[in-house]
Amino acid sequence: MMWLDRLLAVAAKEVRQLSRDRITMGLIVGIPTIQLLLFGYAINFDVRGVSAAVLDQSRTSLSRRLVGDLGATQVLGQIRQARTDRELRELMKGGEANIAIIVAPDLERRIADGNRAAVQIVVDGSQPALENVAAGLASMPLLRRAGAEPSARAVEIQVAYNPEKRTAVQIVPALCGVILTMTMVIFTASAIVRERERGNLELLITTPVSSAELMAGKLLPYVAIGLIQTTLIISLGYFLFGVPVEGRLLDLYLGALLFIAASLSLGLLISTIAKTQFQAMQMSIVTMLPSILMSGFMFPFEGMPKAAQWIAQVLPLTHFNEIIRGIVLRGAALSDMRTEVAKLVTFLVVMLVVSTLRFRKRLD
Repeated sequence: MMWLDRLLAVAAKEVRQLSRDRITMGLIVGIPTIQLLLFGYAINFDVRGVSAAVLDQSRTSLSRRLVGDLGATQVLGQIRQARTDRELRELMKGGEANIAIIVAPDLERRIADGNRAAVQIVVDGSQPALENVAAGLASMPLLRRAGAEPSARAVEIQVAYNPEKRTAVQIVPALCGVILTMTMVIFTASAIVRERERGNLELLITTPVSSAELMAGKLLPYVAIGLIQTTLIISLGYFLFGVPVEGRLLDLYLGALLFIAASLSLGLLISTIAKTQFQAMQMSIVTMLPSILMSGFMFPFEGMPKAAQWIAQVLPLTHFNEIIRGIVLRGAALSDMRTEVAKLVTFLVVMLVVSTLRFRKRLD
């Protein structure tokens, strides 16, 4: 059976090549192990620690006990105190509070009357799974524990920014970041590797182009592609799914530009580590899966343990989801989300510096 001998010889040759490739062998074992441990630990549908704000218009002992009971449920995290309705709305608009609780000024009278809501829970409809959290809070006998006998209408739930409760409104803006992550990282992950495999790297070494100029030059064409993709996704979302754009287009494109550059810089770093385009693709997949599953796109971000949330803070998509949902759905300005912008800028600078240093080292 000569054909079997030839088949086994080719297979043995492939095994020897794989065994000599340390990066690939590490990925073969590391990808399933790390992903299973990370996602099995991080993905959790039980939401805890949701950012909230309270407008206590009653300011009585009953309302204070009510707010204390809400905090004791552990469903809500740090509860901010708002002095006015405008301040409460600004906290939600800027993404600092995902749930707002408004206590009526005549709390006791409304509880006794039973015809009007004594407490209103306003949910950020741009975020997934929060409506279920609000429904769980409304079903808890919090007012009874506070010393009252509430009626069935004691708590009213209002969904802000997505009153029709359409899934497309939540998904499409965040999907823009997911698509950009997939395309931008893959495009640039093989950039330096492709130059090496085609024999162009030696030519680049002889040119006066510096490492920083080469890195920036690699980014620029894909930045334009990313902006075109952003326009396409937002346009299709508006015309096909009726997803509104409440904020300014200038803020939207500036936020997208920053995210595109951050994603491209991550791809460049991968390109300086990988030795082959196959390795570059594998590493891109390793970075894409955490971005999709841990950024709040599919699963509630607040439901993850603190350690997983810290890891997710390193991912650009985590911050871009907040930015694009804030601009597109909540009508927020880019200046309202300075923290998210600062994190993206920091990520971009770090990735570019590390990529440049690694490439310079390889040139030496």
